[in-house]
Parts: sequence; C-alpha cells; structure tokens
Amino acid sequence: MRILNVTQSYAPFFEFGGPPEKVRALSEGLVQLGHEVTVLTADWGVEKRLAELREPPMENSPFGKRREARGVKAIYLPNWMNYRAVSWNPALPRYLRARLADFAVVHIFGLYDLLGVRTATAARKRGVPYVVEPIGMFVPIVRNFFLKRLYHGFWGETLLQSAAAIIATADQEKDELISGGIPAEKIVLRRNGVSAPGELPELGSFRRSVGLPSEIPLILFLGRLSQKKSPDLLLQAFTQVAWSRPAPHLAFVGPDESGMLAKLQRLAGELGVTERVHFRGPLNGAAKWAAYRDADVFVLPSQNENFGNTAAESVAAGTPVIVTDQCGIAPLLDGVAGLVTRHEVGAVAHALAELLHNSSLYANLKKGCASAVERLDWGVPTREMDALFRRLAGAARA
Repeated sequence: MRILNVTQSYAPFFEFGGPPEKVRALSEGLVQLGHEVTVLTADWGVEKRLAELREPPMENSPFGKRREARGVKAIYLPNWMNYRAVSWNPALPRYLRARLADFAVVHIFGLYDLLGVRTATAARKRGVPYVVEPIGMFVPIVRNFFLKRLYHGFWGETLLQSAAAIIATADQEKDELISGGIPAEKIVLRRNGVSAPGELPELGSFRRSVGLPSEIPLILFLGRLSQKKSPDLLLQAFTQVAWSRPAPHLAFVGPDESGMLAKLQRLAGELGVTERVHFRGPLNGAAKWAAYRDADVFVLPSQNENFGNTAAESVAAGTPVIVTDQCGIAPLLDGVAGLVTRHEVGAVAHALAELLHNSSLYANLKKGCASAVERLDWGVPTREMDALFRRLAGAARA
C-alpha cells in the first residue's frame, strides 16, 4: 500500500519537538511492514542541515528536494513565506495534482498549518481517505487564540469532520476531541512510542558540558521553552528544594519560544538560584540522550500534553520522571518509572523532594524504567496504523 504522511516538520529538523520523531518512527515501521511510505513536508533548509551532519546531498525533484532514508521517501517543498512553524509552499498544488491519486491513504499530522489543510482539500476531491492526528493541538492552550479560532472557522472544522479517522494518543486527548464535537466513533486511540538508541552515550558527557560533577543531583527539563510546557513553574518548584543537601542543580535544554528563555533567566536571578540553573539550546542525537542519561530526575510540568514523548525518552535512558496529570503518558508511568503530580508549584516541589531524598522510592522507579520501556516501543502503534490504513483503503475501494 502507498501511504502519504503530511507533516510541517520532519527529520532532520528535530528541534521542532516530538512530531518529526513520531512521523519518522511510524513511517519506518510501516515500511518494515511492506508499505511504500512518502513524507511530504516543508523545507526548513534541509540541504544546509545535511551538510552540517555530513550526510549525502539531496536529490532534486520537480517539487523540491528529495531524500530517501531507511526506505522512507521524503519530499521537502520549498518555503516562500513562513510565520513561526507555518509555511506557504507554492509547489504543493503541483505535487498533489501529479501524485496524490497514487496513494491509498493520507495521514496528516498536526493542525494550524496550511500544508495539511490544502492536502485534505485535494484528498476530498479525489476520494482519497485521510486521517488527521492533531498531536495535542486541538485545544488551544497558549498563544494566538484568535488566529486559532479563525483557523477552525475557515478550515479546521471541515478538515476534522471530513476525516476518515482522527488519532488521539491518550484518553485525555480523546475526551478533548469529543468535548469539541468530534464523533466518538471517528476517534481512534493509539499511543505514541519511543525510539531509544541501541547504545546510550557514556555517563558524564552532558555534566562536563555544564561543569557539574557526578555527585551533584541534576534535575532536567528537555523540550521547547514554551508557556504550555511550564518551565517557569518547574523553576519555582526547584527553589523549594534548592537548599537541601546535597544541593541539586537544574538544567533547561531546548529552543526558546516567545521570550521564555529571558523570563527564566530573569526569574532565576530574582529567586537567587542563578548559579544552580543551566541553560542549553536544543540538543539532538547522542547529545540529547547524554542529557537524559546524566540527569537524576526528568520533569515534564506541562499544562497540557497529548502524550509526552520526552518523558518516554527519559525513561528509555533509565532516568525516573515527574509528569503532571495533564500529560497523556501519565497513567503509563505512574508508580512504575515516575511520579504524577498536579500542575502546581507545591505539588511539583513535593515530588522533587520525594525523588531526591527517598532513596528506596527512587531505586524502585529507576528499576521500573526498563519494564515501562517494554510497553512503550513503536511496534504496537505501527501495527495499529497498518490495520487502520488497510481498513480505510478497503472501504475506499468498495
């Protein structure tokens, strides 16, 4: 079966967060099951990035740069304009006219972009079934509420209501979709997975990069420094345990969004913990896994998270986690590889104190990381997508 995955960002642009890794893992998994998978995405400077990574150069296609990796074909459409992570891609209509009819099904990842909307419109006209995976964007939590309401008024409602299926990655996201008017029978519940490297980096490399000795407890936040993920709440919670012994340090790793980095730096100064708080830009590949492995505790204090891939990655590196009850992954980790807490400063501070000072609890959760990872690989989600796509393609042919 030929499958078209549509995403605003794809490998090697992992700084965009979880979606590029998710699309890559599902695409490669479906190829292993015998499908022919193409990823249609925007070009954020792929030639330059591959040169930096010392990877083979791209091929040219009539629609943009073309690359094949691990059996997955990817087309990077040129961007003429972009606003944040939203782009305008003039070659898209030509690609859809020439290629869309070749695919049995389309999988659109994300909302609030024009790539998915324009592809869905063309798919409806050609009778090609499409699936939408909102990746936690259905409920506007922060930023541009007016523009997001405008989007739903013009395109979003039609996009979702006309989809053959909508993917929710946790019960929490399913409930949000139903509350927003999506028929329950249209929603398919399918969790995310985690792809850990075959071999983790050596211990200590991340700590050396921030000048932190091995005996100092390290708390890690890794992800976009965005309001939705609440790094400021974590910083405030950290101050309630910062003076314990041995005194812990806190590291923020990830790209800035909407000035959050400056806010955190200013807040650290006001709270008197500047010397114990470290800021690093986005890390990918081995450097990212080194950060997970060197941390003693990973915290994902999000206001709302449809799943929480970074928490899964931390567990895969053997590092216990703290997540809020607003994260879809919470039930899979609670009491096994981490603690689940309310989205409150005091609650997060209490969980930090528990993991930093209750050695038997910490040892049990660290040991539990291995069993949690066994339940978090991409095998089951990929097979579920395979079954869904076969059903939709069969119904379209009938």
